[in-house]
Amino acid sequence: MKKTWAVAIKEVRQISRDRRTLMILLFVPALFLLLYGYALNFDIRNVRLAVEDRDRTAQSRELVSAFVNSGYFNFVADVTSEEQLERLIDRNEARAALIIPSGYGRYIIERRPVSVQVIIDGDNANTATTVIGYVQSIVGEVSLLHGGEVTLTPPFNMEPRVWYNPQLRSTLFLVPGLIAYISMITAVISTALSIVREKERGTMEQVRMSPVSPAAYVIGKTIPYLVLSFASALLIILVAMLLFELPMRGSWLVLCLAIGLFLVGAQAQGLVISSVAPTQQVAFQLALLSSFLPTFILSGFIFPISSMPQVVQIITHVIPARYFLVALRAIVLKGADVASFWFDLAALGMFAAAMLTLASVRLGRDWA
Repeated sequence: MKKTWAVAIKEVRQISRDRRTLMILLFVPALFLLLYGYALNFDIRNVRLAVEDRDRTAQSRELVSAFVNSGYFNFVADVTSEEQLERLIDRNEARAALIIPSGYGRYIIERRPVSVQVIIDGDNANTATTVIGYVQSIVGEVSLLHGGEVTLTPPFNMEPRVWYNPQLRSTLFLVPGLIAYISMITAVISTALSIVREKERGTMEQVRMSPVSPAAYVIGKTIPYLVLSFASALLIILVAMLLFELPMRGSWLVLCLAIGLFLVGAQAQGLVISSVAPTQQVAFQLALLSSFLPTFILSGFIFPISSMPQVVQIITHVIPARYFLVALRAIVLKGADVASFWFDLAALGMFAAAMLTLASVRLGRDWA
């Protein structure tokens, strides 16, 4: 027992000297507990709804109000053409669309069957399935209100159409997220250990004495891992197309651009971690904490961002995987043009530039 106690005291002293590790062990778990405890929410709320009302009657407005007042849908646009509707869905400005035909009010008054159409963006199969359930529930309530409990045939019914993923296959939803998830973790960890490894081996002093600038050193460190990570990402996509029938409806060139921007930012983030961490163990822990959980939970990979609290939604704006997922799904599943997701590509570019600059500045201080 004395030996065990002595080792325990020594370990406590060692941890107290390493403030970074102490910070990770004490405060980071509590922070993530609070953050992700609010973010984990399977309820789909605030679904952006576009409406094409071709009837413009009190009955059609009542149906729209039933959707909006349900608490599940937010009215975002009143469209008048199919092109406008398609543009809204491609840009993720609307996740669902309600199309009310002309003559709807007359059919309701005459208690005759009438069909309304609901279009749902199926690039996220889990969300689309849940939204269909919401729609069916709302339509059933409104139908019962107009038809009465003893009416066998409801006054109207629903004809749902799911774009981009008609079968609602969860694979088409999960594979793009897995691509971002795997690429982010491997890219961050691979570069996070590179500089620390040289520190531990004692070769960092030789590098500082060489005529290489910090910026050149950062870029030189990034290029080899970028090539390997890029090849790995393309291999994952090809395997997904072969085994899981992942479609490729967009441009390969634009896809490579999005992957490249995402990987450069991820590897630069790893270099920043590597320049701060004193050991490979700490670098590995920081790499996991900064890439594993944020990419899995705060990127929209599993949990919809619109259902998170407002504070958490603000935090998601600094997660690069959030923008990469939007661009990746738009290219692969929708075949949308660059104009539909240019902001996400710009955000990835700004993140990459910021991380590269931060890594160069951090290493520049160590160089001096």
